[in-house]
Amino acid sequence: MAGDGTLTRADLAESLHKNVGLSKAESSKLVESILDHMSNALAKGENVKISGFGSFLLRDKGARVGRNPKTGVEVPIAPRRVLTFRASQMMRANVAQEA
Repeated sequence: MAGDGTLTRADLAESLHKNVGLSKAESSKLVESILDHMSNALAKGENVKISGFGSFLLRDKGARVGRNPKTGVEVPIAPRRVLTFRASQMMRANVAQEA
């Protein structure tokens, strides 16, 4: 893992290289392929579920009126689509054990 506590694409590729035995180039290509596949599915409006890990869900948020906290002026907020992640029960249990 990178020194700042962030898991990177390079870290995933390195793990595949060490644990599965793929070459570094193949490992990197596989990580990119998986991430591209997930991104394309989300771009098409599909949700992505990875069993035992979690789900990436698309949610449509309606238009609403927001307020500038500094001035109190009301500002319209346009409708938009947001991406959320919901961890699986297994992931939640693993994270809770690590804490």
